[in-house]
Amino acid sequence: MRVLFFAQLKDATGCDSIELAPPSSLNSEQFWAELLKQFPALAAHRAQVRLSRNWEYAASDTLFSNDDEVALIPPVSGG
Repeated sequence: MRVLFFAQLKDATGCDSIELAPPSSLNSEQFWAELLKQFPALAAHRAQVRLSRNWEYAASDTLFSNDDEVALIPPVSGG
C-alpha cells in the first residue's frame, strides 16, 4: 500500500510517501500502529488527522489492503 503524507506530516516523517506491505488487511488501529513504529513523531498529530483510502475519506471500520493508496489528511485552514 502506498501511504501519502502532506504538510506538517511530511515534516514529521521526513518524506512525502512510503510503501507498506502488511501480510493482511489492517483496520485503522492496526494501520496507525504500523505507522507509529516507523514514525513515532506522528503520534502528536494523530488526533487531528483524517485517513483517506483511494481518494475517499475512510470510516473508522475501513480495512486497508496492499492495493490501496492511503493519505493522511492534516487539518486544513483557510480564509
